[in-house]
Amino acid sequence: MDTADAAADAAAAAAERALDAAERLFYQRGIQSVGMDRIRTESGLSLKRLYQLFPAKERLVEAYLERRDERWRRDLAAHVERHEDPERRILAIFDWLGEWFAAPDFNGCAWINAYGELGATSDPVARQVRLHKTAFKEYVTDLAARADLPESLGEQVFLLAEGAMATAAITGTPTPAAQASQAAHLLITATRRP
Repeated sequence: MDTADAAADAAAAAAERALDAAERLFYQRGIQSVGMDRIRTESGLSLKRLYQLFPAKERLVEAYLERRDERWRRDLAAHVERHEDPERRILAIFDWLGEWFAAPDFNGCAWINAYGELGATSDPVARQVRLHKTAFKEYVTDLAARADLPESLGEQVFLLAEGAMATAAITGTPTPAAQASQAAHLLITATRRP
């Protein structure tokens, strides 16, 4: 391994440490309440190294949301795609959400939270939130299409999922996932009815 490769590997490892700390802190405490100094302490990186990797806190927030999006959508798809029945795949979204809502570290939707804190003042953060929500909506409408259901039903299921996320965060209970699943089932049944 040459020096350039070693330096790139070291930078990637340091960036992961920074992102691990940022994700934990931003998600549990809120973005605005966590400064770069706290991330430095939690990550074990020097402040100089942290700013070399992420020249501004806004860039770190973008990277946190981007990395979390990739993992969140991958985990959701892995859960949903285990089911063979196309309609069951749609309802499996809510099973997965219910498990997430019941997790002890659940603190709402990271993207809704980020938008609430910074969406009006940070175009890059607002863009990351919109990218995530658009990708999730496209995934749900694709599931509807694969079940031979109209795109509009997929959009309605997406809104049920989004509402369940917000409600679960506020109420501190996973119940909204089951309620939204029941509503989605009713939508599917009504759409199938001749």
